Amino acid sequence: MGPLDLINHLLNFAAPSVFVGVFTAVLAPWVLPKASRRSALLLPALVNSGVGLCVLAAGLWFFGNDGKMASYLALVLAVAASQLVLMQLPRR
Repeated sequence: MGPLDLINHLLNFAAPSVFVGVFTAVLAPWVLPKASRRSALLLPALVNSGVGLCVLAAGLWFFGNDGKMASYLALVLAVAASQLVLMQLPRR
C-alpha cells in the first residue's frame, strides 16, 4: 500500500465521525429548545469528532474490521452524549 492509499484509507475511516460530530454541533442549538445559541461551534465539533473517532477505533479493535453497524450505532450514541455533556458545562 502506497502513501496515498494509506491517506485515503485513514480519511475514509475518519469521515463518518467528523461528519456526525460537526452535524451534531451545528444542529444541536436548533433542535434542543433550551440549548445556547453560541456562535462558537469549533470546540463542540472538535470534541464530538474526537469522541466519534475514538469510538470507531474501539469498534475496529473489537470487531477486527471497519464498517459494522454496531460501531456506527455506538458512534451516534457517543457523539450525542458528548454533545449533551458539552451543553451542560457552565458558560464563561
